[in-house]
Amino acid sequence: MTTSARRVVVVGGGYAGIKLARGLDEIAQVTLIDLKEVFFHRIASLRASTDPAWTHAPFIPYDRLLDRGQVLLNKVVGIRTAEREVVLATGDVLAYDVLVIATGADYQEPARFTGTTVEEAARAFRSHQQRAVRARSALVIGGGPSGVELSAELRRANPAATVTLAHSGPHLLADHHSARPGRRAQAWLEAHDVRVQLNTLVSSAGGGPSRLQDQAGNSVGADLVFWTTGTTPNTLWLRLAGLGGWLTPGGHVKVDDHLRVVGQRDIFAIGDVNDVAEAKVTPSALAQGDAAVHNIQEYFARGSKHGGEARPYRPAPVRIHSVPFGPEAGLTVLPFHGRDTAVLGSRVTVNVKSRNLMLPHVRGLLKSPPHGDLAHEESVHS
Repeated sequence: MTTSARRVVVVGGGYAGIKLARGLDEIAQVTLIDLKEVFFHRIASLRASTDPAWTHAPFIPYDRLLDRGQVLLNKVVGIRTAEREVVLATGDVLAYDVLVIATGADYQEPARFTGTTVEEAARAFRSHQQRAVRARSALVIGGGPSGVELSAELRRANPAATVTLAHSGPHLLADHHSARPGRRAQAWLEAHDVRVQLNTLVSSAGGGPSRLQDQAGNSVGADLVFWTTGTTPNTLWLRLAGLGGWLTPGGHVKVDDHLRVVGQRDIFAIGDVNDVAEAKVTPSALAQGDAAVHNIQEYFARGSKHGGEARPYRPAPVRIHSVPFGPEAGLTVLPFHGRDTAVLGSRVTVNVKSRNLMLPHVRGLLKSPPHGDLAHEESVHS
């Protein structure tokens, strides 16, 4: 099969999608389809929602990602597996030899790209920034990495406000196999006047979502409320397209150990959208993108003298993970054989993630120059 005949369609331009698209650009005709006009660096979204200097930092153009392929601003509404075609919202039909589903997961505000244009999303961030500065009290519900990070950013944005983090479990950062990261995070937050309420299950009261209560029926509220209680895989479009059989009860795409959709030898699903049992973090998405690149290359080479073997993907239930507490603090968890064996502090985390939120690395992945003029980016991230 010639390079021009190797048609790869990638649905979704998040971390896994761009990693795979770039990896296949030299050996295939790649088309990346996304609803957003730019790449959304979600890792920077919580700071962008509280710090005006970061308003546009999460938006990185796709225009340099692919040398041979193309990026389409569109939506896939159907997949014809027999014909190897995807149907777009515009009514156009796109043929593929390999299809990759990389539509990720939907996050709650403020870690969300609102609308389809940069200006729409930036407007939402400015609104969050204004509300954060004006609020006398802020409540974050959910004590995972996003909840901890957002609580710290809200404290930095408004030192006079009462900031509360409510978590349903006995310790923060509960996805880890050890309670030590959660205890370290709680100690830092409380030292910076963030109220941490553990074993507190917050839900909507009878009056609707604006009225909240804890498990004892006590009223809970604040001027500003954010939920950071998890994500939802972006697979409703598959269900609407009549492909609900590809999904688990939780909505993830079922894949085999080579990251192929179960029962489909030429369709892969990577990143947060699939049911691989591992931490749904950016390093996992990038690792799956790399693994799928190899297996798709081997799929194209099958039958030739250069053909090799597809490799099973090895999940990592726990990965190295950094949680910023604003730009000058944070913690980093180092796993070993599936267990958390080390929790590093601010000195390491600031250099790894807290100060620049991996922005230079992701811009490099997209082959994009610094945002605005170089002096501006250095002033923000130094």
